[in-house]
Amino acid sequence: MGAADAEAAARLIAYGLRPKQVPARDAGYSDLVRRYHADSQFKQLAHAVAAGLGLLVLEVNQQAGAVLAATDESVFEIKMDNYARQSKIRERRETEKVLHGVIHLATAALAFPRPDDLANDTYVGRVSVEQVDSVVREACRILDERAAQADENDDPLSDAPELEQAWRVYARRPAAAATKDGRLAPDTTRGMISRALRFLAEQGFLVHINSDRGGTYRTTPRYQIQVRELAADRAFSELLDLDVVAVADDVGTLRAASSETL
Repeated sequence: MGAADAEAAARLIAYGLRPKQVPARDAGYSDLVRRYHADSQFKQLAHAVAAGLGLLVLEVNQQAGAVLAATDESVFEIKMDNYARQSKIRERRETEKVLHGVIHLATAALAFPRPDDLANDTYVGRVSVEQVDSVVREACRILDERAAQADENDDPLSDAPELEQAWRVYARRPAAAATKDGRLAPDTTRGMISRALRFLAEQGFLVHINSDRGGTYRTTPRYQIQVRELAADRAFSELLDLDVVAVADDVGTLRAASSETL
């Protein structure tokens, strides 16, 4: 393969770096996706281009386009350190990392609570600011009870799972408070969730539907592919195991276990 092929492979990866670009809206993008599946050499070349940029190709299809993930130390990696720092909240950075991590974890678990949801390419989840806050606060309550029980049994949680180490931080933070100009304060949990969902929308993972319940969003195929990778994470499994994320009916409408149906 020559320089023109390398340029075409690089162009495919470049499309993947534009989160809101999809093959259905760009004939050139769609042609490259088809070539990726039809030409094994071109596929290998695209993966090599991505690897050289510190990227991993998770999936390439006509629905989501080229879905990429940054490897460790890649220039494209979004570090939680930097993400938390941008919130401008006057607390230790490690604390903020925990809060933001729990919020993103809960959003993913709520968007795709069942294994079948991740396996079904036609599934579309919904998630709202109030819903995420309700789920995390219910998780905090359950973990608080678990910690109290362990203390009563003289069984300190020295080897506690990741979520049990994080719940106190979230539970202490107020859910909502208004600024002087009436906006949602950014250092509240719902303010942080609003920022997280807007960030995911900017990355092409969610689409804003309306302003109900603090802001309601639907998932995209791009997000589904990313969450498939996350589903193997221990903390993700722990959150689902708490049974604070539930499915309201057999068509896939989601709700928090303690909240109303969307």
